Amino acid sequence: MLIKAIEKSLNEQISVEANSSQFYLAMASWAETKGFDGVTSFLYKHSDEEREHMLKLIRYVNERGGHAVVPELKKPPKVFDCLSHIFQNLLDHEIMVTKKINEVVDLCLKHKDYTTHNFMQWYVAEQIEEEALARTILDKLKLIGDDKGGLYLFDRDILNIKIPNNN
Repeated sequence: MLIKAIEKSLNEQISVEANSSQFYLAMASWAETKGFDGVTSFLYKHSDEEREHMLKLIRYVNERGGHAVVPELKKPPKVFDCLSHIFQNLLDHEIMVTKKINEVVDLCLKHKDYTTHNFMQWYVAEQIEEEALARTILDKLKLIGDDKGGLYLFDRDILNIKIPNNN
């Protein structure tokens, strides 16, 4: 049986993951309207991954005797300045998600809920990969700068970047 404080914290994390999916979906939609097919595909996949992370949490909460609450979604932005802006937002968002996951892990330790602590280690490892991926992409975009040919090649090459998937 889940401790109520941990159940509440996990439900908050469910909301974080759901809103992450929406945020990346909005980014994908913007990229699609700008003709960035590779970035669009990458971000649609990233949005799907975040939804999977949410579902994994929902199943866990319910399996442990809690009640997972399907969250209300926040409206994400619909306009972004450029690809660098998108991927800086993605990195900043992943850093926030890491902070939230660490708060859940800390609460698990305080309540000696080692089962949930163990479950959350998957998310801890996932966040290391998510942040590293965003940093790598931002580094590539910084190298390219405003070079249209470079952006074209980046858009094509991003299809070969592996999105972390430890489901």
